[in-house]
Amino acid sequence: MLASVGPVRADEADEVAQLLQSGRAVEALRLVDQRLAKRPDDVQLRFLRGVALAEQNRASEAIAVFNKLVQDHPELPEPYNNLAVLYANQGQFDRARSALETAIRTNPSYATAHENLGDLYAKLASQAYSKALQLDAGNARAAPKLAMIRELISLKGPQAPGAAPRDPEVAPVPSVAATPAAPVALPAQPAIISAEADKPVSGGATTAPASEAQTEVRRAVEAWAEAWSRKDLKAYFAAYTPDYAADGMKRAAWEDSRRERITSKKTIRVSLDDWRIDIRGKQATVSFRQDYRADTFSANSRKTLKLVQQGGQWRIERESTGS
Repeated sequence: MLASVGPVRADEADEVAQLLQSGRAVEALRLVDQRLAKRPDDVQLRFLRGVALAEQNRASEAIAVFNKLVQDHPELPEPYNNLAVLYANQGQFDRARSALETAIRTNPSYATAHENLGDLYAKLASQAYSKALQLDAGNARAAPKLAMIRELISLKGPQAPGAAPRDPEVAPVPSVAATPAAPVALPAQPAIISAEADKPVSGGATTAPASEAQTEVRRAVEAWAEAWSRKDLKAYFAAYTPDYAADGMKRAAWEDSRRERITSKKTIRVSLDDWRIDIRGKQATVSFRQDYRADTFSANSRKTLKLVQQGGQWRIERESTGS
């Protein structure tokens, strides 16, 4: 997820990013502050500090961090995008638009900023049409325009009828060197899991169609990601073995931790790409690249799941990130 000029710095940044991804923003901020005390100009760590602050709803401090980043490194588009997200969440739409336009000027190929700018205009249009209808309920022109805008917004994923347009999305952590001299290359956006074509399973040389077992395993993992995205806790927990435990916690404690983490988010979107599936009897190892987006946080990392077949169902026995 983070490219760096040396293995020590990459490992340190990865550790902070993994803490953020697991919902431990307070620990991540403490760790990043310790490392910034030694390297105050490290661009990656400064960016991660802004993300950690945003995760704790400390928006004004996060804005200050990203503003200082764009002052020092105006060639990087991601801090502008994250500023736009924070401004939009505060209702400062003019500032959000300006930040997104700057991100696009910095890197015209920055797809996330283009999409966010479109979402921002859709949000403004929806609010304007709604206001027009409040002032004139018989306005025959505004009503179909509002319906059209809401239909466009609904294409981003399931949303309750009549809900406000979704906020723009935060950018993934950028890949930057210690002294960046050119615009950052955007990581490729993974396909949504439901639309992705089958890929060869692990082993590299084979291009044969997936076996029935491989298809079942993949469907089980896709169902897990979809339940997570829907915040369907019953289906999400059912994807794991009854004795699943993580971080030294028993199953009940782990469920409480995950329930609090998932329900605290307004929106979650989990997309999977670059699959590798290896099955041996009733055990399977599934590796993929996971794109996780929730409110003001985004992370793109490699994840591995160990699954076992129980009662005719494939369930997650163990998971790890970065492997």
